[in-house]
Amino acid sequence: MSILQTKKPKIAIVHDFLTYFGGAEKVLLSLHDLYPDAPIYTLLYDEDKMKKYFPDAKIRASFLNKFPKFTRKRKKYLLPFMPTAVETFDLRDFDIVISSSSSFAKGIITKPKTIHICYCHAPTRFLWDWYYDYLKENKIKGLKKTLIVPLLHYLRIWDKSASERVDHFIANSQNTADKIKKFYGRESVVVYPPATPQPPLSGGLPKPIVQNGSTAINGLWSQHKKDYFLIVSRLSPYKKIDIAIEAFNKLELPLVIIGDGQDRKRLEKIAEKNTQFLGFQPEEKLSQYYQNCYAFIFPGEDDFGITPIEAMSFGKPVLAFRKGGSIETMIEGVTGEFFDDSIPEILADGVRRIKNNYNNYNPEKIKQHSEKFSKKKFKENMKSTIEKLKL
Repeated sequence: MSILQTKKPKIAIVHDFLTYFGGAEKVLLSLHDLYPDAPIYTLLYDEDKMKKYFPDAKIRASFLNKFPKFTRKRKKYLLPFMPTAVETFDLRDFDIVISSSSSFAKGIITKPKTIHICYCHAPTRFLWDWYYDYLKENKIKGLKKTLIVPLLHYLRIWDKSASERVDHFIANSQNTADKIKKFYGRESVVVYPPATPQPPLSGGLPKPIVQNGSTAINGLWSQHKKDYFLIVSRLSPYKKIDIAIEAFNKLELPLVIIGDGQDRKRLEKIAEKNTQFLGFQPEEKLSQYYQNCYAFIFPGEDDFGITPIEAMSFGKPVLAFRKGGSIETMIEGVTGEFFDDSIPEILADGVRRIKNNYNNYNPEKIKQHSEKFSKKKFKENMKSTIEKLKL
């Protein structure tokens, strides 16, 4: 007889980092809704940014959170300590532990009778499929490479070993499930993550965008109050935001970029006046920008990709790179279009196709398609999947 049948199990949740509210954190928020009494263990916790999303949660951060505050923004300096940090979580009082992981959380150590379920956003990308891109994009060469490569090799060995500590894998997409099979040799079931944004604030269009001390809705922008294209993303090199910026430089169309990250300064340098960077925006304001954009641009490859679904939930067509999770979540010609190569000219051609086909997109059909990935669906599927695992 299973744990769930004999008593109410004691459950804990382990999450990689709580320093930024992105797609993985939306999954965590839904898991917390399902199991509100479960404490949340995490390697790093930024209370100033994250407390408002998890006001009632019992957050337990690792010893890394006692390191100098600047390290939260420079996690790469903490890489040598992360395997040890996650292994120090004391989880012996719990019957079930759910790790929400794209890197280290799956490496927890549990008692033999404790059931460990990993909701995997991706096998650790910088150690596996993104390894060579990681070295190139972070300009790791020379003496630096001599020091970093052995560390990454050690982490890869640890990561594979950590995957063997998981009793059951749940993948966020078939794309991720295939990678779990390839890199970890493990089977998994697929439960798509929640991708329903907050409803927008009343008041119609967002307030004028201000950048560099001037109001951006002037000239070009005044003609395109509802014609701007939108990107919502963490500003990291692998997201390929630079490809989109270069394309829009040539197209001279308004582009709004919401999000922040290590790549922001470089991206701002290559952007022309038609591109506006808004940084991080709260969820309710973000919904306004979704509601009022012309179309959404998703230039990188992601294992699932929540933001295109969020745009579709407002009936907006999406232009996405034809790789990764987008292949599973989009219908070409119905919810938007694909482009097939990561170069500005090909992305620009996709923008032209979006504009040419715009009257053929049915906002209601796009919205209906996005409902497959709602928060409600995620909770239902996650709960039933856990029950089917015969715990």
